[in-house]
Amino acid sequence: QVQLVESGGGLVQPGGSLRLSCAASGFTLDYYDIGWFRQVPGKEREGVLCRKSGDGSTYYADSVKGRFTISGDSTKNTVYLQMNSLKPEDTAVYYCAAYRRRSIVTTIQAMCARFSWDYWGQGTQVTVSS
Repeated sequence: QVQLVESGGGLVQPGGSLRLSCAASGFTLDYYDIGWFRQVPGKEREGVLCRKSGDGSTYYADSVKGRFTISGDSTKNTVYLQMNSLKPEDTAVYYCAAYRRRSIVTTIQAMCARFSWDYWGQGTQVTVSS
């Protein structure tokens, strides 16, 4: 079946690190834009980090620049969100998403600000607390 399965969430102390995984089945992630989003109850979903397929251009939200990075393993059809120097305000449910690009004109920043992506993971809870 076509789906994204997330894992790696959990409880971590401030300043700690965590790596989230997003494994795809039924399609190949190499050909899709990848987005990582997060959401806190009562607040709107926020685009955290999004990578454009092809050239790999990446957009980072200001709040995570220098702390979060994206990587992938094509042999496993999996992408990762490496989160370092975590802060309590990073606490949220994190979602990965995939989008088959229709236009080369649309910027990855614009995609990271919208939510009409093709596929979504189920979400994984990240809690940063002492």
